[in-house]
Amino acid sequence: MATTAVSDFNAAVSSSGGPSLGDAEFQFLRDFVYRHCGIALSEQKRQLVQGRLLRRLRALGLKDFGGYCQLLRQDPDAELGELASAISTNVTSFFREMHHYDLLVDELLPRWLDEKKNGGRVRIWSAGCATGEEPYALAMVLAEALERTGSKVDARILATDLSPQALEHARAGMYALDRMGGISDERRRRWFLRGEGRYEGYACVHPRLRELVTIQPLNLLHDWPMRGPFEAIFCRNVVIYFDKPTKQRLFGRYAGLLEAGGYLFLGHSESMHGLSDEFDLVGRTVYRRRAV
Repeated sequence: MATTAVSDFNAAVSSSGGPSLGDAEFQFLRDFVYRHCGIALSEQKRQLVQGRLLRRLRALGLKDFGGYCQLLRQDPDAELGELASAISTNVTSFFREMHHYDLLVDELLPRWLDEKKNGGRVRIWSAGCATGEEPYALAMVLAEALERTGSKVDARILATDLSPQALEHARAGMYALDRMGGISDERRRRWFLRGEGRYEGYACVHPRLRELVTIQPLNLLHDWPMRGPFEAIFCRNVVIYFDKPTKQRLFGRYAGLLEAGGYLFLGHSESMHGLSDEFDLVGRTVYRRRAV
């Protein structure tokens, strides 16, 4: 084999045994992901992107990244969710950042249910719901508050995500028992049905929780069909992927959907400092929209 041929061959194959992500393909993917997902990929993410997208190439029967880029050019929307799923990390759990739920239980839900008791409604949005742990945890505390107060308020939770795999998992509402460590024994008994037979080792969310949660696909950078207003929006561990201008636009759009005095919950490593003058910090990663 000629030296040139060996060099070309080595350039086309990665250390993992698959095709290598070339400069032109990586630059295209960086531009594409930023334009459609708001995620800014640095050069340091190149190996991560290559490794994660190799599985998509195999699933699609593509021989190289050039073919994958061509697929994105031809039909961006068809593959966008799969691409976003591959390059982002959906780390979630039930009752993660418990202080947020404590605020809901101790203060916010009782106040909202009382204020809306004469025909009002309560709406909470889980933006970036991943595999569903967050919205179902919200549904538990909401259902308990409704039962405790005897309220007939029309209360619901909207759960959205870009990832089709995550949404499929969320809709199934089936979770391995070893992923339910954040749920108290009392809540496990009340809100989950234990699996049997081939579902041994799993638990399924109670039908009552499903009644409270609507799960829909949504790209936060695209148009939003809902009009609000929401009492609260949970957008936790999502904006860490975005650059400053994208965060600013997103926070402005959230403010437009929250009622005056509504709440925005961010992740533990996220902050709105210097990004918006429409919110006040009122707790650990809890922001309240200023009254107009």
